[in-house]
Amino acid sequence: MSAAQPSSEPSLRRYLDHPRGGPTVLRIVLGTQLRRLREAAGITREAAGDAIRGSHAKISRLELGRVSCKERDVADLLTLYNVTDEATRSDFLKLAGRTSTPGWWHQYGDVLPGWFETHIGLEEAASVIRTYEVQFVPGLLQTAEYARAVAQLGHPRSTPEEIERRVQLRVKRQELLTLRDAPRVWAVIDEASLRRPLGGPEVMAGQLRHLLKMAELPNVTLQIAPFSLGGLAAAGGPITILRFLEPDLPDIVYLEQLTSALYLDKRDDVDHYLAVMDRLSAQSESPRESLAILERLLKQES
Repeated sequence: MSAAQPSSEPSLRRYLDHPRGGPTVLRIVLGTQLRRLREAAGITREAAGDAIRGSHAKISRLELGRVSCKERDVADLLTLYNVTDEATRSDFLKLAGRTSTPGWWHQYGDVLPGWFETHIGLEEAASVIRTYEVQFVPGLLQTAEYARAVAQLGHPRSTPEEIERRVQLRVKRQELLTLRDAPRVWAVIDEASLRRPLGGPEVMAGQLRHLLKMAELPNVTLQIAPFSLGGLAAAGGPITILRFLEPDLPDIVYLEQLTSALYLDKRDDVDHYLAVMDRLSAQSESPRESLAILERLLKQES
């Protein structure tokens, strides 16, 4: 076996035996392993690009997991990196083949923007999801009725059929929370989003009841950031931080905008947002008091 054999080979085997997260995560794992091999072999991105009849930019996108990879290209790169062990090559090629397999969310491609597909794939593989929401209840915790009101507000030109497709997609995402190996979800919700009568009093009452129910799940923690706090550590828009058990997957900060999103994985950026989330959690009401607030708000809506 070549000395350039990646030290985290078992990671490939785990993803082959127990795939989770769909093609998004598989691309990141494959890209990370290929980058380690290239660096261990002392080969530049330019040289690697030449080996697969591409550019250094193509290698960069591949190593970041931004694109799927043809098995032929992976085979050529493994040869360039002097990986000759047949079992190892076989694992890499199998993983490469799976990076182009559509995730379940591809059936909603008519209403799913490309920049959000990545988030769903990462969400599927996360072990911890920390989120702070300012204007709305977090998507993973929305009722269908509330999600419909959000979709109608955000997509006023969509047809009723398109709105329903968006609602179905959101509800389908939520199945993640009750899986055997469900991620831990820690949500901080601004009080403003709970007092805004989105969809009307009946929809909001149903949403509040749903939050109380979801908080009973052992993997869900809810905190409310009350008006009394004044300024918050996260002045600005919503924040989601995804953490993974696999060492090949760094923490990722997801910042959603109106028509796009940012995915940050540089250590300094992630540390900054982790500190912001920690301060938010420390400033917000405790989970116990947050449930009491939800119950009081529900009485006001009833």
